[in-house]
Amino acid sequence: MFNKVAVIGTGSWGTAAAGLAAQNAREVVLWARSPEVAQAINATHRNPRHLTGYDLPSNVTSTHDQAQAVTEVDAIVVAVPSNHLRKVLAGFVDFVKPNAPILVLTKGIEPRTHLLMTEVVSDVLGNPQRVAALTGPNHAEEICLHMVSAAVVGAEDEAIAKLFQQLFINTSFRVYKTDDLRGIEACAAVKNVIAIACGICAGKGYGDNTMAVLMTRGLAEMSRVVVTMGGNPMTCMGLAGMGDLVVTCTSEHSRNRTFGVALSHGASLESYEASTHMVVEGARACVSIHELAEERHIETPLTNAVHAILYEGTNVEEAARTLLSRTPHEEFYGLDS
Repeated sequence: MFNKVAVIGTGSWGTAAAGLAAQNAREVVLWARSPEVAQAINATHRNPRHLTGYDLPSNVTSTHDQAQAVTEVDAIVVAVPSNHLRKVLAGFVDFVKPNAPILVLTKGIEPRTHLLMTEVVSDVLGNPQRVAALTGPNHAEEICLHMVSAAVVGAEDEAIAKLFQQLFINTSFRVYKTDDLRGIEACAAVKNVIAIACGICAGKGYGDNTMAVLMTRGLAEMSRVVVTMGGNPMTCMGLAGMGDLVVTCTSEHSRNRTFGVALSHGASLESYEASTHMVVEGARACVSIHELAEERHIETPLTNAVHAILYEGTNVEEAARTLLSRTPHEEFYGLDS
């Protein structure tokens, strides 16, 4: 049993993660960027902006004060959108102890630096050996209902991975360990881009065959990125890869897929995020992966197509023609068999 755990971020995943951690900790403190959100959580035990129907456990409290959130904690869980991660954590530098274990739930690759999210956290807070990541096919909406789910936690230090496995595991949430930290983080970033592509195709009325093609070729694209970033291609067959890819590309809960559907009907990224109050991580990851692919000469045709639609003024039909005009390679090109 953990004594005190801090969760930084009150989005859907941060809220659900606080509920999970509360089952194995005596106290969970949920840090909110907004004082009003923190006050509402303490008054009603419900998040007023995300998962609004979910009753948080009684041992979860919230605060807007950074020092109060992370003082004397056994572990810290970070669930901040990728585009705000560095800035938010900068406010905790003076309060996080150098040996406090940190688990990162944020998914993405930082633009320009091409740092993975755990690397961003380490860059800001130091001591990378104490930093882990957790990812997998986990929609917060279902976790709050105690539906059976699973995730994988990766860390350079096996003891850190085991610590966070113990924090999150329960009868409905299975947690596996891996030492392929880079692999699971790269998977988590790429799958969001592929989900946008699947949403676009769903919105345009393409069939199941097309969706299957996008997902399987997306898995191959994911594998090339993982290998280039120093990960194990077998990781792509697990929970962080295929598992998360399937659920993100097919579920009504997936903000990346639903954004793709909205995009196919004429919505913009700005209008979608404003109306849903959610960050589309795939739109950010698309920029980083596109940069990385050009820099390291990785073939990422699906990422290129989504990038062209989002940032280059290309329409869906033109992007589709570009993809379909490519000459098919060997199925697993770019990977050692």
